[in-house]
This record gives sequence, structure tokens and C-alpha cells, in this order.
Amino acid sequence: MRPHQWVKNAFVFAGLVFSQNWGNASLALQVALAFGAFCCASSLVYILNDWHDRASDALHPVKRKRPLASGAVSATSALLLAGALLAGAMLLAGGNVTLLVLLGLYVALNMAYSWRLKQVPVVDVSIIATGFMLRLLAGTVAVGIPPSRWLLLTGIFLTLFLGFCKRKAESFQEEALQRAVLAHYPPALVDTFIAVTMTATLTTYSLFATSPEAQLQHGERLLYTVPIVVFGLLRYTYQVHRGRGEDVARDLVRDGWLVGTGLLWLLIFLSHWL
Repeated sequence: MRPHQWVKNAFVFAGLVFSQNWGNASLALQVALAFGAFCCASSLVYILNDWHDRASDALHPVKRKRPLASGAVSATSALLLAGALLAGAMLLAGGNVTLLVLLGLYVALNMAYSWRLKQVPVVDVSIIATGFMLRLLAGTVAVGIPPSRWLLLTGIFLTLFLGFCKRKAESFQEEALQRAVLAHYPPALVDTFIAVTMTATLTTYSLFATSPEAQLQHGERLLYTVPIVVFGLLRYTYQVHRGRGEDVARDLVRDGWLVGTGLLWLLIFLSHWL
């Protein structure tokens, strides 16, 4: 189920945080339920992916330890768990049609990615980024929070940046021998993609921080976070070039500087209420 990967679903809370609606108990509950639904959906995808790849994973030096590949869990048990997670996601969605559509798109795209499209260069990373954007929309459009256009653009470029960083980091790992798509990502090309998406992320975030809507809601605080974001992205890129970043959820919390950067951003963002 990869519960440590649930941290990626925190994108669902972005709209609630930036719109400062966390004091609205009803709205916060809806976003929390959407987060839970995406946790179920993402774990469902991981299980179906492992079920589909169990034969090839058994030959992989690391993936052979996964429950299905190692035989610790039977295929039938895994599919029953996947069915329970699907029911859980639908239950948590609570009849919210927009959220159900977003969850359906997320599962469909990720299954297409796992079974075929992860072998297509650029398309693979675009699907990863789309998964994050669906989370963002689940915490905004699906619960009635109008999303900021600059926040959406920042989210698109940030997730593309993280996706290409993941490919860069994978090229340092043993997995590079088995992940066929990496053969289509020459180092110079990936470095270009990373540079372009990082620049676009910084540009759109800066425009968001200085936009009239952000100034109205947050005053000057977001402006002061821009240098923090610049440092964080540069530090993360440095770690990627050291071979880290293959697992974003795990590697983000392994670097004390990145953890400190996140806490400092949060401190500045919440300074008005402290």
C-alpha cells in the first residue's frame, strides 16, 4: 500500500491552506475526506501495479522483496485488498461527483502509466505531474474552493520538475538497468528539462507571491518566502545530482536542510497567526 507515499496526497490541502479556509470546519472536513480518498486510490494503484509486474519484479534486485513478488502475499489477497480500497475511496468521496471523476481519472491514468505509458519519454513524467494536479483540483474545485491560476501553474511546473528529478536520480540507481525509458533520457536532456521546469516553477511562484490576490490574502508574507523556495529547489537539485530523489516522499525528509527550509517557509507563512 506504500503508506509513506501518502505524503504526496498533501497536495489536496494546498487550496485550503492558501485560501486560508482552515477555520471552516465543514470545508476542512471535506478536504480531509478527499485526502483519505486519494490515499485509498493511490494505494489501490500501487497494489494493481505490483500485481501486474510481480513476475518482472521477482527478477529485480530490490523489487523482489515486495510482498507480491516475494510470494509473501497471494495475488488473490492483493486483489481483494485492492477492491476494499476502491470501496473505501468511493465511500470517502461521499457522492461528490466531481471528486469521483477526479479519482477515476487518477486511477485510469496511473494504470495506463504502470502498464504501458511509463515507457514513453516525457509522457511518463507528464502523467506523474497530472496525478499531482488531480490532487490539487480535488482540494479546490471538488470542494468549492476557487483555485488560483498562479497556484495551478506553480503546481504544474513543480510536479514536472520533481518528475524529471526522479528520472535523473533513477539513472544513478541499479534500476537504470531495467527501466527501459531511461535509455531515452540522455543526461544533458534531463538536465535541460530540470532547469526549464525549475525556472518556470520559480517564476510562477514569484508571480503568485506578488499577485494582487496573494497580497490581499497574505500581505507581504508570501513575498518573503520566495528566497526560501529558491534555496529549497536548488538544494533539492543538488541532492538529485548526488543520486537522491528517486523516492521523493522519502528523500525530502532525509536532508536536514530541506526539512529546515520547509519549516522556515511554514513559519513565515503562519507568522500572522503566531
